[in-house]
Amino acid sequence: MDYTSISTSLLFFFLAGAFNLCTVSARPATFLQDFQITWSDNHIKQLEGGRAIQLILDQSSGCGFASRKQYLFGHVSMKIKLIPGDSAGTVAAFYMNSDTNTVRDELDFEFLGNRSGHPYTVQTNVYAHGKGDREQRVNLWFDPAAEFHTYSILWNHYHVVFFVDNVPIRVYKNNEARGIPFPKAQPMGVYSTLWEADDWATRGGLEKIDWNKAPFFAYYKDFDIEGCDMPDMRRCIMNPNNNWWEQPIYRQLNPQQARLYKWVRTNHMIYDYCTDRSRYPVPPRECLAGY
Repeated sequence: MDYTSISTSLLFFFLAGAFNLCTVSARPATFLQDFQITWSDNHIKQLEGGRAIQLILDQSSGCGFASRKQYLFGHVSMKIKLIPGDSAGTVAAFYMNSDTNTVRDELDFEFLGNRSGHPYTVQTNVYAHGKGDREQRVNLWFDPAAEFHTYSILWNHYHVVFFVDNVPIRVYKNNEARGIPFPKAQPMGVYSTLWEADDWATRGGLEKIDWNKAPFFAYYKDFDIEGCDMPDMRRCIMNPNNNWWEQPIYRQLNPQQARLYKWVRTNHMIYDYCTDRSRYPVPPRECLAGY
């Protein structure tokens, strides 16, 4: 991985300026306070009295969990330590989803495993009013299996921002005024899964999962959901006094965050649907509107 494109001291300086976003009113919870297991309960183990969990993937099953409530706007965050070593063909996902069949809203982090020694790739995607296929991919600038790192989604009336350790890696702006869909009408739950996807996850499916390396483990802790929980719609108004994520300072990236965002896109982005002319000879409207 390329650690030379920006100095560590400069990155820490930028992080200090950007840090205020993800430390406001943090409320780390135990797993069962906010979540329930939805898939293969014998593949999820609670650790540290429920303050952390272990997800397990083997040939018999993957696993998954979901929030007990749905939310309309807010900020969700987890610390995750991904599968070490040869993780090719595996996907660990952390996402929000409206759980609707036809007109789906969804905000995705998908961590794509790789062969040992190669960088981990994180794919983000946005579904708005049932339309997806908005993938971007970034190679992480650290080893996400060596220790825990924080992954967060900020969602308000103005934009959706995906963060890695307080560094913005993806911004999807509200351009409804230009006729571009934005997820704002449907509440979404918070989900995570660990599963096999070797038909596409690593080098487009060329690298298959090595079951001799199984079982595969991923770890989660510091579960933090702050949002307008359903069915109390009254709390979902665009009121910065009730909902800190609607305050003016969270309506756009601050200067430090904007510099970090540019750094990520310049040095670590490896795929952007907006520039994929084989898929989109004419760029999608949100690409032309700015994101």
